[in-house]
Amino acid sequence: MELLQPSDLEEVDGGLFIHGGTEVVPLLRDGILSADTLVDVREIVPRGIDGTRIGAGTTLAELEVDPQIPEALREACRLAASPQLRNMGSIGGNLLQATRCWYWRLKFPCRLHGGDTCHARNGEHREHAIFGNDFCASAHPSDVAAALVALRATMRTNRRELPVEELFRLPTDENRDVTTLEPGELILDLNVPQPEASTYLKAMDRQRWSFPIVGVAAARHGGETRLVLAGVAPIPWVLESPDALGTATPLPGTVYKVEIAKALVRRALEALR
Repeated sequence: MELLQPSDLEEVDGGLFIHGGTEVVPLLRDGILSADTLVDVREIVPRGIDGTRIGAGTTLAELEVDPQIPEALREACRLAASPQLRNMGSIGGNLLQATRCWYWRLKFPCRLHGGDTCHARNGEHREHAIFGNDFCASAHPSDVAAALVALRATMRTNRRELPVEELFRLPTDENRDVTTLEPGELILDLNVPQPEASTYLKAMDRQRWSFPIVGVAAARHGGETRLVLAGVAPIPWVLESPDALGTATPLPGTVYKVEIAKALVRRALEALR
């Protein structure tokens, strides 16, 4: 395997991008990803905070302590992982985390791997989705992604600008991808507007540094409150209103997530008030 370390975007021509390595390295080790060429992008992806602008190479540890950063994003970063991982992992990489679905991780021929079966539907599935799970019941694991969508953040790549919400897509039979990034497209920075108020709450199996069973990001902009859930769908899930929890489609083993979501949404709205 070849490792390239370009100093300019113009030098990038194919290969698998790697920054902090906290996501890519385990996937390579387990044979879920493969690559002939790794491209270390640390020299070409901006890092740092300038008002509402955040370089995609900024670490979660840097974000969680910066008072310029909205509360929801700071808390999502703080709860996302252990201190060691927060010091290595970048915000751009965190957005692109792969599902923790054990069928996908164990390389079952599931729908995300191109198969015709979602093994979670008839197997163990207590950590899986309660929304958007008709085709695939995997759950998106990023706390940070939910916070950014709630905050109405936008992002810039080497090819375009778009809302962070539009980075994610539900997989279908025609397209199994869960992001809209094209081959060779690289996240460069994000713009995160300051809300009137925001918060992030999370239920985990462990007290610290575990993936979300349910996460709730809430942010108020111009008197309007936006709610986004983590850990409940193949993508960060925008909840149109608290009543929309009544439209959840849990599997038998994930019904408990609906009750947790109701409690966290209620607490999040109280925190904003």
